[in-house]
Amino acid sequence: MTVVSNSSPLIILAKLNCFELLEKLYSTLCITPEVYSEVVVTGTGRPGSAQVMKAGWIDVKAIHNQDDLLAAQKKTALGIGELSAIVLAKEITADVVLLDDYHAREFARAEQLQVRGTVGILETLHRRGYVSDLRALFQALLANNAYIDRRLLNRRLQSLGLQPL
Repeated sequence: MTVVSNSSPLIILAKLNCFELLEKLYSTLCITPEVYSEVVVTGTGRPGSAQVMKAGWIDVKAIHNQDDLLAAQKKTALGIGELSAIVLAKEITADVVLLDDYHAREFARAEQLQVRGTVGILETLHRRGYVSDLRALFQALLANNAYIDRRLLNRRLQSLGLQPL
């Protein structure tokens, strides 16, 4: 499975101490140099920086056609990390692109990409038995000021037969 990620899922999973579990879902994960720079260089000393730098299963891939990135920048006001992840996902025909930002997710879907966010990743980890207390992780998401609607988290918990927050 070919997977491309933006910075936010990597950072949030690191904050939740779940970063290493991502490898259990995706043995190879691709990020762009722009995403690498956001997480590792600009984010030095912050959650995700050391994890991404040390993760041998993360492959940094540059976009081959920079004109595609420029064209995407003209279509939307998304950040360079999000746009580069979407453009790379299209370029390498990724199975999934990991994005959390609502507008980035909508843009990726309009580009015919399959999207998964941190909440979906955590749910998958729970379903596969890698995390036992999904509710506690969702509470930690809110405590870490993730821009996520509590009602969405409660709907996801209830769909899994778990108590709401």
